[in-house]
Amino acid sequence: MSIKNIVIVGGGTAGWMTAAAFSHATGDRAQITLIESEQIGTIGVGEATIPPFVGFNNLLGIDEATLMANVQGTFKLGIQFVNWGQKGDSYFHPFGDYGYSIDGNDFHSIWMKFRKNGDPRPLYAFSPETIAAMHRKFERTPEGQRGDLPPINYAYHMDASQYAKYLRKYAEPRGVKRVEGLVEDVTLNSENGFVDSVTLKGGQIIEGDFFIDCSGFRGLLIEGALKTGYEDWTHWLPCDRAIAVSCAQDDAPLPYTRSTAWSAGWQWRVPLQNRLGNGHVFCSEYMSDDEAQDILMSNLDGEPLTEPKTLRFKTGQRKKFWNKNVVAIGLSAGFMEPLESTSIHLINTAITKLIATFSLDGISPIQENIFNRLTQKEYRRIRDFLILHYHVNQRDDGEFWKYCQNMDIPDTLQEKLDLFKWNGQFFREEDELFTATSWVAVMMGQGIEPQTYNPVVDAMDAEKTKKEFDEIEKSIQFLVQEMPTHEEFLHQYCEASKS
Repeated sequence: MSIKNIVIVGGGTAGWMTAAAFSHATGDRAQITLIESEQIGTIGVGEATIPPFVGFNNLLGIDEATLMANVQGTFKLGIQFVNWGQKGDSYFHPFGDYGYSIDGNDFHSIWMKFRKNGDPRPLYAFSPETIAAMHRKFERTPEGQRGDLPPINYAYHMDASQYAKYLRKYAEPRGVKRVEGLVEDVTLNSENGFVDSVTLKGGQIIEGDFFIDCSGFRGLLIEGALKTGYEDWTHWLPCDRAIAVSCAQDDAPLPYTRSTAWSAGWQWRVPLQNRLGNGHVFCSEYMSDDEAQDILMSNLDGEPLTEPKTLRFKTGQRKKFWNKNVVAIGLSAGFMEPLESTSIHLINTAITKLIATFSLDGISPIQENIFNRLTQKEYRRIRDFLILHYHVNQRDDGEFWKYCQNMDIPDTLQEKLDLFKWNGQFFREEDELFTATSWVAVMMGQGIEPQTYNPVVDAMDAEKTKKEFDEIEKSIQFLVQEMPTHEEFLHQYCEASKS
């Protein structure tokens, strides 16, 4: 059976990213219909992304400056973590690398030897993103930049609701048909169990050959109709509530996200051009909603602009992401809290994998199996990285953190921890999202000290390597010194309306 009608159930970020990408990929070879309701609000008051998201928009041919002005966007060089090791601690997880590998050896391994021999320079001195963030500076890497200067890796902070509206304006002229309405019923084919159609409140029936479920936590198709099942990860990622609120921007927007740990969870701070997005993610077993809201509202950097909104969730994933003729994308596929800004990334990569395996000629179990296998692998690797933050905390001030320290963790994560604790090595598996820099930033930032360094670095020429280290540091200092402030760059490049 050929696919002529693709139906996307749900709008928001997931729905309109999917619609935009499919309209770009399929052209006029299929009718794309998106069903959404103005009665259903979107989740979040400000979204942070990671660098691969920049490539998604480039692929669609979207002009970055225009996009950023339309979504109140600011630039993001990484994430500052406060209180995650011990109370009062702070470290920075940068986008990009620490230095670069030398003679095939990881930079952090060489740095460990230098530090053991008395070099006082911190590892972050060799991260251009970290140094720029510390000085509140930002600039995109210009074309033709000197070869001895490092590139700047970045992502965005943006108003997710405005981004969805922007993509709607992109997708509708390319043939996407939007239908206003609430789905009340789903009709399954009696022979193969595929979804044949959805019925909207009021009686309108929309038939389709292929359905993409972007209906959020409800999972109207993937769970409500197909009963796919859910794999619960609450025992590893125990936070199950979030309270979100916007507040006034207190100062020039910072070029990074901030995550501050409290007694039973953590608070996000996402700077937009016109306001701040804030939220407190917490575990209801160890903290009440009222206490969590009090902590959030007492730690805002400006006057509240909205009423606090409470969200309930269960971390985990669907047992299948592609089931019959339905693919779940976004919150309908699963949820891992926004600690490392991976929610939009998982939408992005799901779309990429779906388009890569999709065919208008029909549906094959081979496609379904490949998509599910690759997506599950990605979810589990991201899951392990998020668990890492909780498990290696050094706090002694609450039962929540003690639970996280003592909980059993997946073998795949334990293996990475054991290797790094032994001699500082890290092995990145294939196309794993988070690089050695990310893992090292969190492990060392939260107090893990390897017993020694990788002995292979002893074979390197010490004098030559020292000179290369010095040049890396000088290049970063020069690069950052020449940058405009983040505020100046926004004003020159993509200033948005302050409304």
